Amino acid sequence: MRNHFHLIIKTPRGNLSEFMRHFNISYTTVFNHRHGRSGHLYQGRYKAFLIDADNYLLEVSRYIHLNPIRTKASASKGMEERWRDLLKYSWSSLQGYLIPRKRVKFLDCGIILRYVGGDNSRGREKYRQFLNMGLMKGLKDPMDLASGHGIIGDKEFIKWVKSKFLDDGVSRREQPAARELGKIVDSEDLINQYLQIVGKKREDVCRKGRHLLERSMLMELLYRLANISQRQIGELLGGIDYSRVSQARKKFQRSLVEDPRFRVKFDKVVTQLLEK
Repeated sequence: MRNHFHLIIKTPRGNLSEFMRHFNISYTTVFNHRHGRSGHLYQGRYKAFLIDADNYLLEVSRYIHLNPIRTKASASKGMEERWRDLLKYSWSSLQGYLIPRKRVKFLDCGIILRYVGGDNSRGREKYRQFLNMGLMKGLKDPMDLASGHGIIGDKEFIKWVKSKFLDDGVSRREQPAARELGKIVDSEDLINQYLQIVGKKREDVCRKGRHLLERSMLMELLYRLANISQRQIGELLGGIDYSRVSQARKKFQRSLVEDPRFRVKFDKVVTQLLEK
């Protein structure tokens, strides 16, 4: 879309944060090079929703594929014209779902199409009909179901996810629920790798009043890549109070936005960490 994009991603290893980090860094690098710019491209962190596949995945897929014509300009057009516009939209995977020869290599249409008969002529036609039904009657945004907890599913599914993955006795007030389904990078491994990259000793980075930049960057990396709370970050870095971790991260984030060179340096460190 003009100012955002949607992806449906299956993550068997629970490594969504790692994937998105690579994806965003790679896209930003290419975009900046192409347009002769530098620094920050995205506003804030991406939003992620866990989907109850058996009950809602097909509905989410339809909503995303119809998104390009969900505009005021399109609303005044007839059904046939809106459908033609949808098929001509070049930034969508829809053509690949309906016409196999137009698929890109990384796209797996079978995950969605198995809900309507499979990745065959019959299944593709049923998916086309399913989209047309949504086009005729209008659709509610299924992402609205995730408000407050980040899970697109019915009450029983939400209850099951929370009981199996989230109820560990740790306060989650600062992180979205969907982010808590598995740690991406071990916190101690991340710290050791980071210290190697910046060439510092742990006791120096953790010492009060020194290496504030390196310590703030490490706090941000732990929060983003290890998915641990600010309280836990403070404990790992020598018993720093939760509020001081929060203040340091906010100041660090402002630096990322205000100084393009600083942002490039940070992205480089993130890339090095994820490549290890």
